[in-house]
Amino acid sequence: MPRTARKKSQSQIYHVMLRGINKQQIFFDEEDHRFFLGLLKRYKESCGYDLHAYCLMGNHVHLLIQEGENASLGEIIRHIGSAFVYWYNIKYERAGHLFQDRYKSEPVDTEAYMLTVFRYILMNPVKAGLCTRVEQYPYSSAKEYLLEADGITDTARMKSMLDKNAMLEYIYQSNEDRCIEMDDTVRKRVTDEAAEQMIRSEMGGIHPTVGKAKERQTLNEAIRKLIQAGISIRQLNRLTGISKKIIENALN
Repeated sequence: MPRTARKKSQSQIYHVMLRGINKQQIFFDEEDHRFFLGLLKRYKESCGYDLHAYCLMGNHVHLLIQEGENASLGEIIRHIGSAFVYWYNIKYERAGHLFQDRYKSEPVDTEAYMLTVFRYILMNPVKAGLCTRVEQYPYSSAKEYLLEADGITDTARMKSMLDKNAMLEYIYQSNEDRCIEMDDTVRKRVTDEAAEQMIRSEMGGIHPTVGKAKERQTLNEAIRKLIQAGISIRQLNRLTGISKKIIENALN
């Protein structure tokens, strides 16, 4: 079936979501986050885009981005994605794809919807149970808007619509914002206790034998089910002793 053509934004502003293949984790530590943010900054300069908001979650990324004259949205995302995957595969001694084949995007053609997407992006960590206030999360634009921190975000456009007090009030208003239809991407972390129960159920024990051939196929199926259920690669590695490489290979 042919792919549906992307909707073009008259304002050149888009909400973009990049997700790990099979919903796998793409950020494990501080270095991973910082390297991705460095790429956003590097390609802002070469591609000439404006970044109005961003949020890096465990297995996906949100961007509120405005095309410049130097590169299309597709070119921008390809530059960032390719550079990150090349670096990431070397670091984690892996091969192959990291991101889902096709990034998701939606046009943002009105100020009202730009505000909605802005709030939706910043509220992601709160909805996922990672913090109670958006400005507490270290890997989003919130601290640049609400704590006046230095960063990579182009804040002028949003600040022209809302001053700091109005922005705080708007962000924490009760809402049912829904963007891009990705209900399965914002998930609360599975506790270690719950994860151990799930692992015992799927694998028959907390420290399964890796085995060969047929046993490995059964193990791979269990790994995929556990990651799908919300256990992160790092958590599965830590609780079971199964190497990250084996887990990632099971997901590819």
